[in-house]
Amino acid sequence: MARLTRRRFLSRTGAVAGAAAAGGALGPDLLQAEPRQVGSPTRPYGERSRFETSSRGAGRQAPGVLPSSSRTPLQDSLGIITPSALHFERHHSGVPDIDPAAHQLLIHGLVARSLALSMADLRRLPSVSRIYFLECSGNSSSEWRPQADGDVQRSHGMVSCSEWTGVPLWLVLREVGVQPAARWLLAEGADAAKMTRSVPLAKAMDDALLAYGQNGEALRPEQGYPLRLLVPGWEGVRNVKWLRRLQLSDKPFMTPIEAGTNASLRGDGKARWFNIEMGPKSVITRPSGEMKIE
Repeated sequence: MARLTRRRFLSRTGAVAGAAAAGGALGPDLLQAEPRQVGSPTRPYGERSRFETSSRGAGRQAPGVLPSSSRTPLQDSLGIITPSALHFERHHSGVPDIDPAAHQLLIHGLVARSLALSMADLRRLPSVSRIYFLECSGNSSSEWRPQADGDVQRSHGMVSCSEWTGVPLWLVLREVGVQPAARWLLAEGADAAKMTRSVPLAKAMDDALLAYGQNGEALRPEQGYPLRLLVPGWEGVRNVKWLRRLQLSDKPFMTPIEAGTNASLRGDGKARWFNIEMGPKSVITRPSGEMKIE
């Protein structure tokens, strides 16, 4: 692809000006003639143009196993916000169908008083909107394989950026009265897997969010409807979806997935348990691998 320099730009604009001088001023008559027709009526819920076909791609999956993840088409992104419908997803036992009118968040453990909040209760509390990215800790892991994935969607597509709306977690924790001995909390989801993750209390009291909105509307089911935990800058699995319970304790809970599956072996034979902060990455989204440049 030729680099657009100042000289090249001026030569091109000069050619256009010359064509205008030779053939008269540019005008509507040069536009492609198309028959005018009455457009479609309004719709209850907006849809994108039929000419836009960008879609999420399924992640790698063992034969006979239902897909449990999808990847954002980063090569088609415009701006920094990922449309909710294209936000990557990851789940461990399918996407539950939860009635928000029946859903509650229980907060208990090392607190002055346990509290169960309905979605109506949470929506009555002061809310904030923040732009945060979300990334799966396994994103870009394919680059460690002998044969890396071809395009940026497959190699780095498990990262997305949205505007999230909800209640600051510190506000709710202040209401229940956190006991001085508390240092950690356990976040548990309402999915069949009961996905659970330990989160340091210091992070929970800093910028964590009880999110019920994404990009101006309610969360999509794949993103944790009706409520999820947002832990900015930390691995995606800590951002527990379909959030139903928070338990405070003086130590991490060392769930099976924390103590085993997601532990990282070190050179000395020991394992690092909590790899929670996502490090910086950079990737060229366009042109992407396997993309033909014309």
